[in-house]
Amino acid sequence: MSRDPLLDFTGRVALITGAASGFGSLLARELGRRGARLVLGDIDEAGLAQTADKLGGAGIELHAQRCDVSSEEDCAALVGLAVERFGCLDIAVNNAGIAPPLAFLDDADEEMLDRQHSVNVKGVFFGLKHQLKAMKPQGSGIILNVSSLAGLGGAPKAGVYSAAKHAVIGLTRTAAVENARYNIRVNAICPFFTLTPMVTGIEPPPGVSGEELRASMASGCPMKRLAEPEEVVNAMVMLCSPSLSYVTGQALAVDGGVSAF
Repeated sequence: MSRDPLLDFTGRVALITGAASGFGSLLARELGRRGARLVLGDIDEAGLAQTADKLGGAGIELHAQRCDVSSEEDCAALVGLAVERFGCLDIAVNNAGIAPPLAFLDDADEEMLDRQHSVNVKGVFFGLKHQLKAMKPQGSGIILNVSSLAGLGGAPKAGVYSAAKHAVIGLTRTAAVENARYNIRVNAICPFFTLTPMVTGIEPPPGVSGEELRASMASGCPMKRLAEPEEVVNAMVMLCSPSLSYVTGQALAVDGGVSAF
């Protein structure tokens, strides 16, 4: 395909966690078809293999490896795979995460909190730690963390998830300030509810259908609909672009206007 210079990733090495489905799988396809060489990780080995087979069949150069982002060893190994196979790491997307358990704060429990922290916070922290270690010596790098609109404001019935996603933004901004001198840019993306398996798989409350739950989610959006995955991934591609060389420390809402209220 012909490539717009703004969105040309030819020869760039891009690492993506949570690549078995949803944003991760779509982003892998979009970066790969724009010339990136990929390193993909996910705890879902079967889904990861399907993504890898599909993209490999399209001629995209990639390596895939099981990665549980709650394990520092796994996160370090995925970065090591990129450096070993491709010699560097240009772009890293900390996308892997888990859905919010729906409960008011006074009904939430420590297990819910620990689970959110283990995956949605530790997963980004471990990724950042080892991605930065690879990028600092080379004097360049781009990191994108997937937060949520719940990381920018309150999230009724998803308070423990909101706390975790606020932490992602705190890590993003700190890493951006600490590493700007090394020409490493770190940003976050904050989507509203999007029709990915994470959202469509949320268990609705008793007596409420999945369709009714999604309609309720959409009711608070000025566009009166949930996002399509491609709409969020398009913004992710832009934030990963080497051409956005003066953008760092930002948390971009992709939310149909929700945060404009």
